Amino acid sequence: MAQKEKDLNELFLDTLKDIYYAEKQILRALPKMAKAANSEDLQAAFEKHHDETEQHVERLEEVFELIGKPARGKKCEAIDGIIDEGKEVMEEYADTPALDAGLLAAAQAVEHYEISRYGTLKSWAAKLDLKDAVKLLDQTLSEEKKTDDTLTKIAEKAVNYEAAA
Repeated sequence: MAQKEKDLNELFLDTLKDIYYAEKQILRALPKMAKAANSEDLQAAFEKHHDETEQHVERLEEVFELIGKPARGKKCEAIDGIIDEGKEVMEEYADTPALDAGLLAAAQAVEHYEISRYGTLKSWAAKLDLKDAVKLLDQTLSEEKKTDDTLTKIAEKAVNYEAAA
């Protein structure tokens, strides 16, 4: 029996499941990162992004609904690895001036992963003529880019200087 050829619809769904899983893991990691951070600006950025991530999950659930599929995650080794690196930083650099710089770098690795996924999903949704999904994904993509920009500003304003001192 020949296997059905997979198309962009299946790839879109698989990637949607991937980022859904990732967002759920990020929701669990952000409070720990906020608690570990010394910089009040960095703590606030993590807390704000936690609230945004809850909205990202809701939007993803809307996209699942739009395509008539249940909202389910699919284990994502990439995000698990990035989050594990963040945990290592928290352990290895606890009580050092470099902790916040390491946390910030780990957070930006997460952001870059999310930006990549949402950009791809938005492009595929457009190709699949899923106009409402494009809007939802674009909204999240914009927020992820703003968070990345905020983290860069926090790093450049203070955190990297404190780590180097």
